[in-house]
Amino acid sequence: MNVAIVIAGGTGKRMGQDIPKQFISVYDKPILIYTLEGFQSHPQIDAIEVVCLDGWHDVVWAYAKQFEITKLQWIVSGGATGQESIRNGVFNLEGKCDPDDIVIIHDGIRPMIEKSVLSDVIVKCKKYGNAVTSMPYNEQMFIKDDDISTVQYIPRETLRRVSTPQAYKFSKLDWAYHEAFEKKIGIYGSHYTNTMMVELGERLYFAAGSDKNIKLTTQDDLELFKGYLKAGK
Repeated sequence: MNVAIVIAGGTGKRMGQDIPKQFISVYDKPILIYTLEGFQSHPQIDAIEVVCLDGWHDVVWAYAKQFEITKLQWIVSGGATGQESIRNGVFNLEGKCDPDDIVIIHDGIRPMIEKSVLSDVIVKCKKYGNAVTSMPYNEQMFIKDDDISTVQYIPRETLRRVSTPQAYKFSKLDWAYHEAFEKKIGIYGSHYTNTMMVELGERLYFAAGSDKNIKLTTQDDLELFKGYLKAGK
């Protein structure tokens, strides 16, 4: 079984709206539904779990019914941090997933997941045990020496920028979140599943990515998303 965990637990203050950004409507459809439709339409996805803000569960169920997201099986409350939210989603799958089932973690505010990207993440995870969406880094990267200058750079050929979707075998993922929260490893600040795994000593494997896989954080991101939709993606 291939299960998608869609993380929709953030408040989205940087978007400057009165409601969480994953529920902002774009052309009469919430952003979260665009994201869920990517998993709903993919033939290799068997079930969807949404990790959601308290008080919004019934809204998600209602939207899922309205937009025919029939693969949605569970809605779980998020935590105080992104890592707590993912942990809640993973722990909810205990007793529901087999050890070799693939769990795909994805940000609810990345609504332009491409079928080929999702397919490659699943293929690579089956082969290696995990897979992280990645793209080359095309800008020059410098290390701060102080606030105004630098004398060091990182060759961009050695860099990959990684986002979601990310896929992991359930047994390893479940072990990792128990281990990380018990030992306080890779769970604070900007940590995500991928960085936590590396902190726990795991090797990650790259899968295909896409420049369209934007994260909707600001109003500018929202306008870019609307542009993609008008252009038919």
